[in-house]
Amino acid sequence: MKKDKTNLPAKVSDLSFTERIKFNFKRYWHLYLMVLPAVIYFIIFHYGPMYGVQIAFKKYMPALGITGSPWVGFTHFKKFFDSYYFGTLIKNTLGISLYDLAVGFPMPIILALTFNELKNGFFKRFAQTATYAPHFISTVVIVGMLVAFLSPSTGIINHLRAAMGLDRKAFLEDPRWFKTIYVLSGVWQSMGWNTIIYMSALAGVNPELHEAAAIDGASRFQRLLYINLPSLIPTMLILLILNFGSIMSMGYEKILLMQNPLNIASSNVISTFTYQQGLIDANYSYAAAVGLFNAVINAVLLLTVNKITRRITKVGLW
Repeated sequence: MKKDKTNLPAKVSDLSFTERIKFNFKRYWHLYLMVLPAVIYFIIFHYGPMYGVQIAFKKYMPALGITGSPWVGFTHFKKFFDSYYFGTLIKNTLGISLYDLAVGFPMPIILALTFNELKNGFFKRFAQTATYAPHFISTVVIVGMLVAFLSPSTGIINHLRAAMGLDRKAFLEDPRWFKTIYVLSGVWQSMGWNTIIYMSALAGVNPELHEAAAIDGASRFQRLLYINLPSLIPTMLILLILNFGSIMSMGYEKILLMQNPLNIASSNVISTFTYQQGLIDANYSYAAAVGLFNAVINAVLLLTVNKITRRITKVGLW
């Protein structure tokens, strides 16, 4: 009888935790080697900087360093909660995020289902390229386009309004229009790129299901509704959980570029406030406290939504 050279145990589950780690490392060392650069990156740029979170509980002074700065506990958090702009920041942040989620989340799904139904190969490739392209436009260029198109005097939108007999409007200076312009421009820029995930999920649908449904007399819309759409539900739920986990976080770059003294009432959010306090006013500890509060809220939302989704649909991140 030929000797087994693999030295594999009869049952891996019979091994202890330490032995199982050693066994997996020896067997899959090349996979661990491939993931090592990503692990190093996260340790250096994500976990390493977490050491500085303690300045949120200190009166940080650069001359004394992090360890030498005096401890003040929750003073900065109380200052933020008691400030007159706390309610406005929360309201604007949640307002923009929920608006973006309500409009931006279903659009890639609709677009992916539409692309999947296109039969003309050339038109399908052209439509996908046209919707993917805005993703590669920089934020500065996007805001420059908004300024040019929405200008009260030279913008094409106001030229069309004037041609229809309507008054010219300074959209970017009106607080009531800020959220809509921010969200819709973001959806236009990202929805094509976000369809890639849903298109991948649709590519995994068994063609025999469509063939069987067609034989039974199901229309294309019925097949879309009862075959394609249900196949996207697990992916949709995972992305929805991730979106809720970052609902209080948004990039400050685009908002800062669109912000002006006239729309500040609607455009001032936690990320821009943190930027202002930390980098402009050099209130490092205060900015760190606000940022930590924001991160904790996101973590709580992520855990809560994941637990609810897991309990209802059996689908979750873990």
